[in-house]
Amino acid sequence: MPLVTTGNRSPFHVLFGKDPSYHHLRSFGCLVYARDNRRALDKFAERGRACIFVGYPSTQRGYRVFDLEDKRIYTSRDVKFLEAVYPYHLHANPSSTFMHAQSTRPSPVITEPVWDEDVIHESSSADPVLPISPAPDPRPSSPPSSPAECISTPGLSTESSPSSGSDGTSCPSPLSSLSTSSVPAASVPIVEQHLRRGDRLRKPSVKLHDFVVDLPNFSGNSTTAYPIEDYLTYQRLSQAHHAFVAAVTSHDEPRFFHQAVRQEQWRAAMVVEYRALEANGTWELCYLPPGKRAIACRWVYKIKFNADGTIERFKARLVAKGFTQIEGIDYHDTFAPVAKLVTVRCLLAVAVSRGWIIHQLDVNNTFLHGDLEEEVYMTIPQGFAAPGDTRVCRLRKSIYGLRQASRNWYQKFTQALLELNFVQSRADHALFTYRRGAIFVVALIYVDDVILTGNDMSFIQCVKDFLNDRFTIKDLGDLKYFLGIEVARSPRGMVLNQRKYMLDILAESGLTAARPSPTPIEQSHHLGHDPSAPAADPASFRRHVGRLLYLIVTRPDITYAVNILSQAVQSPTQAHVDAAARVLRYLKSCPGRGLFLSASRDLTLTAYCDADWAGCPLTRRSTTGFFITLGSSPISWRTIKQSVVARSSAEAEYRAMANTVSEVLWLRWLLCDLGVRHTAPTPIYCDNQAALHISANPVFHERTKHVELDCYFVRERVQSGDVLPLKIATADQPADTFTKGLSVDQFSHLLVKFGLLDIHSFA
Repeated sequence: MPLVTTGNRSPFHVLFGKDPSYHHLRSFGCLVYARDNRRALDKFAERGRACIFVGYPSTQRGYRVFDLEDKRIYTSRDVKFLEAVYPYHLHANPSSTFMHAQSTRPSPVITEPVWDEDVIHESSSADPVLPISPAPDPRPSSPPSSPAECISTPGLSTESSPSSGSDGTSCPSPLSSLSTSSVPAASVPIVEQHLRRGDRLRKPSVKLHDFVVDLPNFSGNSTTAYPIEDYLTYQRLSQAHHAFVAAVTSHDEPRFFHQAVRQEQWRAAMVVEYRALEANGTWELCYLPPGKRAIACRWVYKIKFNADGTIERFKARLVAKGFTQIEGIDYHDTFAPVAKLVTVRCLLAVAVSRGWIIHQLDVNNTFLHGDLEEEVYMTIPQGFAAPGDTRVCRLRKSIYGLRQASRNWYQKFTQALLELNFVQSRADHALFTYRRGAIFVVALIYVDDVILTGNDMSFIQCVKDFLNDRFTIKDLGDLKYFLGIEVARSPRGMVLNQRKYMLDILAESGLTAARPSPTPIEQSHHLGHDPSAPAADPASFRRHVGRLLYLIVTRPDITYAVNILSQAVQSPTQAHVDAAARVLRYLKSCPGRGLFLSASRDLTLTAYCDADWAGCPLTRRSTTGFFITLGSSPISWRTIKQSVVARSSAEAEYRAMANTVSEVLWLRWLLCDLGVRHTAPTPIYCDNQAALHISANPVFHERTKHVELDCYFVRERVQSGDVLPLKIATADQPADTFTKGLSVDQFSHLLVKFGLLDIHSFA
C-alpha cells in the first residue's frame, strides 16, 4: 500500500522503481472450469467442472474455487477463466453471455507506433497494455503493404498464475488448458444460494505437507520448518560473481506472447527482431500456392547478460514450428553435430589446468546465415499480422525451428573455421583446434554458443574479428553462463553448477520449503515392480524427469536415481512420483553444489567401473556404472542397463568394464586433440576379482565363452597398454553410487570422491 512517508508510493515502487503488475488478478465471482483430478477419467470424459472463482489460497499456489455441483470450496491450479460470465449475477444469462463473449469479441489490433504512452493502461506503468483499435470492417479491403504496419494484442489469457512475478512475467502456468465446452453453459445455476462451510474440523493432508509453501513472515519468525535460505548463501562469492548471480536470479523470462506483449522491453525486442529478419531478406510475402501448406511460428524470449551480470539485451527470437514439417517435402537431411557435454567438461578441465583464457561468443541471427534449398512457407509472426491478410512468408533463409536449420548453419560455420586453418576433431565434430608453434587455440560450438579458449590472446582476438566480419558476433568476455550452467573461476580452479535451474525446478514442483533428504533414492527401493496406483498426473512426472536429466550435467550424485525414474516415464506410479520428490528434496539440501575442476597440473585419466548383477526385478538385467576423472576433475559418468542378461556377477562386472574401456579410449583420443597425450595405461578400478582375472589372463571356459567379443576387446586393450585393470575395495568404489541405492553413511563417504564443491554452502 502507498505510504505517506514514501511520498504516496508503494514499497514495491520504492524498491524497484516501478509499479507492480496486476494482470494476474482475476474477477471475483466469475465462472471458471477447474480440472477434475479426483478420479481416473477415460479419453472421452469431461475434464472440467463448473466452478466460481472465490479467491486465492494463502499457503500455496493456485485458485480457490466453489464447485457448483458439489457445493464445496477447494484449491486448483488448472483453471480456465470466463471473466465475462457471473453465474450468481441476478440479471445475467450465462449462456447468452458466454456465446457473446466467444462470437462477438473483436480481435484487438493496433497500428504503429505501438508504444504511445498516452494509451498505456492506467493500472500499471510497468504493465503496459497495447492500444486497441475498433473492430475491423468486415468488408474486404486491401491488405497493408507490410505486416510491420500493425501488431496484434493477445486475447484473453487463461494460463497466468496468481503468483506472477512483479516484472510482468508469470510463474509456471497450469499444466493444461481445459476445454470451455466440456461443461454445458446451461448447467450453470442462476439462482442465488447460501454458501456455508461444514463444522467438521479439517486437517491438512500429511502426504501433501511437503508441497505446501508458506508465504514470507514479515515479523521475522519464519513459519517454514525448512526454508531454502538455510541451505543457500552468497557470502562466499566474490563481489563480481555475486553481482552476476544476483542479476541472473532476479530476472524472469516470459513464456508466452500474451505475457511479453505487456512489457515495453519485450515489445521493442520483437520489433527489433522482426525488422532484422526483414532486412536480411529472410522471407518474402506472398499468397500460399495451391497444394502447399504453411508452418506456424512462435516467439521465444531470452535475457542476455554481460560478464558483470548487467543485462546486455532483451532477446526475442522468432522460431518456426518445425515439428509440423513433412520429411521429403519441407526438409531432407537434418543431422548437425553439437558439442557433447563430456567434451565441454573435458575442455574446461584442460583449460583450467593449463591456465588458458576462456571466452564466450554469441552469433547474431545464427540460422539466417544458412542457405535454404527447400520451398518452405510460414505464417506471419504473431503480433504482426494485419486483420484479413491471408498472405504467408516464403522463407529464403533458414530460421530457428526448421528441421534443416541447424545443419545449414553448422556447414557454414565449419567452412569458416576451416578457412582459418582450424582442424576439426574426429572425436567430436563440434571441436576445432588451431596449432602453430607455441600458439594453441580451441573453438567449441553448441549451435550459436561458442567457447573460445587458448594460450594466445592476440590470436583469439584475430579469430573474434574474423568471425565478426563473417557472421556478426557478440563478444561476451570471460565464460560466465553457458547452456544454463553458471561458471565461477578462481585461482584454485573452476566451479560449474546449475543453481538457478535447480531452484526453478523446486519452485515449479512446490518443494522449496520441503524437508531435505540425505540421499537421492532409498537404499532398498522396489520401483521396478511397484504395485501402487498409477500417477495422477503422468505429464508432470515426465516433465520433472526431463528437467532432472539435464541437471545430471553437473550433478553426478543423482545419476542413478534419475536413471531409475526415466525407466518409468511411460507408465509411472505414485511411488515413482514420491521417488522424484525425494530427488528434489535431496537437491534442496545442496542447491549450490556443482563440479569442481581443479587448476592442478595433474591430467592423469582415472576410471572406476561397477555393476549391479540382475538388479532389474522385471528383466533381471544388470546395471552398469562408471566414473572417470581427469586428475581430480570429474569429466564423465554414466548409469545404463545392460542389453543382455548376465549369468554371473563376474560377467556383469566384465561387461561394465568393457563399456568403461570404450569411454576411456574415446577420451584419450579427445584429449590428444586438446594437446594432452597419455603414454601410460589408464587405470580402471574394479571391485570384482573374477573380472580382473578374465581381463588379464587368456582364460576360456564355460563361464566366459558367451562373452567372447567383450572378452577379446578388453584383453586386447590391456595387452596394448591402453588400460590397466586394478582392484579397489568395495567400500571405496565411487562407481557403486551409479548402480544402486546406498545408505546415508555409504553415500556420504563416496560423495567426497566425486570432486563436487558447494560455493553457496554455509560451511
